Amino acid sequence: MDALSPIFERISLSTRIFFSGQLCLLTDFDASGGMGHLHLLKTGRVSVHTGTDKVCMVDRPSAILIPRPQRHRLEPLDDGGIDLVCALLDLGAGVRSPIAMALPDCLVLPIEAAQPVAPVLDLLFREAFGSRYGRQPALDRLAEYFMILVLRQVIDSGATPKGLFAGLADPRLARAITAMHEKPAHPWSLEQLADLAGMSRARFVVNFRDTLGETPHAYLTDWRLSIAQNRMRAGRPLKQVAAEVGYPNVAALARVFTRRFGKSPTAWLNERAPS
Repeated sequence: MDALSPIFERISLSTRIFFSGQLCLLTDFDASGGMGHLHLLKTGRVSVHTGTDKVCMVDRPSAILIPRPQRHRLEPLDDGGIDLVCALLDLGAGVRSPIAMALPDCLVLPIEAAQPVAPVLDLLFREAFGSRYGRQPALDRLAEYFMILVLRQVIDSGATPKGLFAGLADPRLARAITAMHEKPAHPWSLEQLADLAGMSRARFVVNFRDTLGETPHAYLTDWRLSIAQNRMRAGRPLKQVAAEVGYPNVAALARVFTRRFGKSPTAWLNERAPS
């Protein structure tokens, strides 16, 4: 069962490489662009300071993932600096992107512990520190593919003990979660989801909440609203969006959206319009 494809069919993943080279000084990265960051350490040692006052020292080639918009700081620890590639990262529209919310504030993945990603990272580094034709689009697409490999590794390794990826690592829960991902507009009942998971309704609710940290209904609602945000940003009419995510009309979608985000879909979209 492919647990990731139904998500990426409905929630966009995009990356944009904006720096590659040697970093010698302490550097701040802000959250003003509304995107996360992906830092790829090629050589050297670096301390990663996040807004949670957590400091993480990275001393080997690694992917450093900041999945949500967050102010953070990289501090090279060697006199010679570090060789680094930096990318802006969008894991989906809005703050409730299920992928972004399932990841910790900062995730460090040593490449030696994730061999499937190593060949892609080698290719990405060759492009980043080279000057071939088509370098920028090649880098952006390689970074997107690299991110999919990282997410696979997160699921397979059990790196997140709670949340979406922990649920997808459980074959029983994964069947129900994937069904919601594939058919967000379907009027899912607890009985239907529990049957897919091969559990009683009571056991399914307990296992789902213990693993993902929320009820099946809350997860389905957030998933629908994430898709709605993504499609609103793409310019689709609200009436069409409402039908595509399981609401009978715009008013019904607006009620749930406003209750969740504190503003109407139109107000939310206007805030993101180019100035």
